[in-house]
Amino acid sequence: MDTILILDDEKSIVDLLSVVFHKEGYEVKTWPETADIFDFLTDEDFDLLLTDIRMPRTNGMDILEFMIRRKPEVPVVMMTAYGTIKQAVAALKAGAFDYIMKPFDVDELKIVAANALEKRRLKQENVQLKKELEEKNSFGPLVGKSKMMKEVYNLIEKVAGTDSTVIILGESGTGKELAARSIHTLSRRREQTFISINCAALPESLLESELFGHVKGSFTGAVGDKKGVFEAAQKGTLFLDEVAEMSLLTQVKLFRALQERKIRRVGGAEEIPFDVRIIAATNQDLKKRIEEGKFREELFYRLNVISFEMPALRKKTEDIPILVSQFLQKYCHRMNKKMKRMTPDVIGHLESYAWPGNVRELENVIERIVAIEDRETITAACLPPEIVAPREPAEESFVLMPDFDLEAHIAEVTKKYILEARRLSGGNLKKAASILGLSYRSLRYLIEKHDLKGLKENLVNGEASIPPRTA
Repeated sequence: MDTILILDDEKSIVDLLSVVFHKEGYEVKTWPETADIFDFLTDEDFDLLLTDIRMPRTNGMDILEFMIRRKPEVPVVMMTAYGTIKQAVAALKAGAFDYIMKPFDVDELKIVAANALEKRRLKQENVQLKKELEEKNSFGPLVGKSKMMKEVYNLIEKVAGTDSTVIILGESGTGKELAARSIHTLSRRREQTFISINCAALPESLLESELFGHVKGSFTGAVGDKKGVFEAAQKGTLFLDEVAEMSLLTQVKLFRALQERKIRRVGGAEEIPFDVRIIAATNQDLKKRIEEGKFREELFYRLNVISFEMPALRKKTEDIPILVSQFLQKYCHRMNKKMKRMTPDVIGHLESYAWPGNVRELENVIERIVAIEDRETITAACLPPEIVAPREPAEESFVLMPDFDLEAHIAEVTKKYILEARRLSGGNLKKAASILGLSYRSLRYLIEKHDLKGLKENLVNGEASIPPRTA
């Protein structure tokens, strides 16, 4: 039930309007003149204010100004017996919903009140819809309800509230750029530019120019001054994809820019300050690259303020049906085709496949199916052969040595398979048992038998998860 507050120094007007709006189904409140008007307006909840302009203890325009400042969502209708067109225009410009002259027509006032309350409802609905839309789209195209993806969402929300440099790790096709865009969308820089540059796609000479810009005549083809992405992304976010592929020389220049928060265009002498949030990504093991002399340690520590990993698709197979549904909708709509559905065995094949290309590979498979298949129901026959019948690994050739110990060899192989199942299951013991085709009890027995440290401790503690393997 909507509540209308009536402010008027004429008791007859207050009584009349109270009866009229009660009959219309509204709750009506009035101002007890013993209370301070502005304290009363602050403390009371109401959906519409009807106020006289001239009252002995206060002025209606002051009340309007107070409402616009403190409760802008509540519409205000002004009433007066002494009004002029000039005064009405002033009230409307100040933010009043409407302006009614006394003596007024009761039916007209009921219509004005209903319109004001309807406008308030529409505003509230718009605010709620916008909020729901922002919550739904805050992670952009990132999709998934698995435990691993929920952890990623949680990290993104925390990271977005800072300006710290972030590095996103993960295999190719896991959605590192989508995660970077989500961080930007949730950050205070969301209204500014997000620029992405693939550091592996350009040779060293061009990459430096793309990053830092150049001045006219600095090299052949530099016919004018050009801003780099650091300047173009000013106040926004710069995403450096495949940052491990930079040459060592460019890494030095990038480190200096991040250290000083200034860049120098190629061929230029002026140092240009920048205010940009940096997010980097790589599918490489940066610590290994440092050991190999291919990545500078100081740059690693400059980038690695906050880091997280995008999980491989094979580690979150429970997200595959959700991803498939999204990709089907996307490409059926894009290609103007009827929505397709998949039989349960198709989903089974998709969940069993290793997906070396991760989500990107899955999306390509779905796009191909929508483009080629005319049938509305997708069966296993529509899938690429490598998904339906994965290639068996070639048999290894081996030589039996004189001191060969079959039991020790079997034990070693068993350990390797258990540890690999641990990796694929993301640390879930019951899922690891399922991957190995064992019962939970059998896997526990093998862990005890082969004295697998860490895993054994979990069994002793009664936990059903495996501690993640450290790098």
